[in-house]
Formats: sequence, structure tokens, C-alpha cells
Amino acid sequence: MNAPAANGSPTPAAPLPPSSLQPATRVAAALSASVWRASELGTAPAPVRSSGWPELDAQLPGGGWPCQALTEILLPRTGSCEWRLTGHALGSLATQEKAIVLIGPPASPHVPGLMHAGLDARHLVWVQAEGMAERLWAAEQLIRANAAAAVLAWLPQARPEHIRRLQISALRCEGLVFLFRPEAACQQASAAPLRLRVQPGPDWSLQTHILKRRGALHEEAIFLPAIPGGLADVLPPRLRKPGLVRPASVPEVSHAVGRTAFRPVSVVH
Repeated sequence: MNAPAANGSPTPAAPLPPSSLQPATRVAAALSASVWRASELGTAPAPVRSSGWPELDAQLPGGGWPCQALTEILLPRTGSCEWRLTGHALGSLATQEKAIVLIGPPASPHVPGLMHAGLDARHLVWVQAEGMAERLWAAEQLIRANAAAAVLAWLPQARPEHIRRLQISALRCEGLVFLFRPEAACQQASAAPLRLRVQPGPDWSLQTHILKRRGALHEEAIFLPAIPGGLADVLPPRLRKPGLVRPASVPEVSHAVGRTAFRPVSVVH
């Protein structure tokens, strides 16, 4: 309590020194950075890696694939889009000492194709786990140990509780973690902060829908140009966008051998 002055009124409190305000200011700034509105695109709480497509990075929190979190990719079939979607980011990790680990891929990686993304066999470790329990165990151990630059796991039968457990482990993992699951899993709940549905689109593109992210709902599809590695140098221009090529019309001929259309024939008895 302030001591009264000589005239009986309380003495005004002295202003606090600037140094005593710094902790409160830092806390307020930290809270402001941690709070985001659901109508706005959130910021990434951890480092990110560019996907290689500016149009996709612009819709991902932080501007790329997140570290310390799961990225769940839902596919109509395995082996259709995985490498084209993740190749650029994986290629940027090739200079690190840690390996890129594949858990249960549907087929042996095509090394010549991966070389166009900056990868070769020395950067890859293939964990040949057949059962779902083995794949989940291998993925959890690698993520917990922070032992890989990136973990790519094919988990077609994973349940929501499995995804939640992997997400908890991924909070301490500095690498990228991609989970590939069937498209039908989009009806299930998932603890993955980032969730996408990807399928082959027209003209070598990847048709991408962002199902879940830290931010506002994104309803429109994103078409990512993704000609497979090695084909871009040999495809003629007309085959880079085959959807624009229309077949030439075949003229109708009147003789029986080359006739392309049938006309009704009246039979008179």
C-alpha cells in the first residue's frame, strides 16, 4: 500500500522499470504467435521442406511438408503417385547423413527414375516388412529414434489409434514422415495434422485435395504438373498434354469394306 503524503492523499506508485516488462512482453508475443483463427492458414510450429510446387506450398501451413508431424497421403492405388509427389522433397534431403527409409513399399523402387529427383540407392533403406504389425513397429521405432531424414510407410490397414500413436512419436522427429493409405480411409478419423488425397490427373498431373490442415478448409483441387522423371526430356510437346490432342475424324465411305456407319435398310417383300 502506498504511504500517504503530507496532505493525506496517497502517493502515486512509481512506474515499473522497463526490464520488468520484458518477460510479460515475450509471453504476450509467444501467445499471439501460437493463436490462429480457423478461417486463416496456420503457421507451422516446426521446420518445413518445400514440396517443389509453389502452388501446393502456398496452401500448406508454413509453406511445405512439415517436420515433427505426420503427413498422410490417401491414394486410389499404391504405386501411382508416391514418388512424383514426394520426390522433390526427398531429393533435397539427399545431402544429409541420415538415410531415407521405406517401410513396406508395394514394389522395388525404380532407381533410374529416382536419380532424376537427386536420389540413388545409397540414400535409401528398404525395410521389407510384410505384416501390418511389423510395419507399425518399424515405423514407430524409426520415428522415435529420429534415425532417418525421412520415413515413408505404406500402412493400408492402420487404425486411427495407430495413427495417433505415430503422431505422438513424430512430435520429436526432425525428419519428414509420410504415411500412404488407401483412399477409402478418408472416412476414418486421423490424428495426422496434414492429410491429402492424391490421384493421377490429366496431362501427367497429380490431382491433389487437401482434406485436413491447420487452417481454413480448402475445397478446390490442386493440379500439380508431374511428368515422371526422365520422360520430360524425351516426350514430344503434343504428348506432354495429351488431353489437348483430338483424334482426327474418319470420313465415312460408301463401300461395304470400309463402311464406318450403318444405315437402316428397308426390305420390300
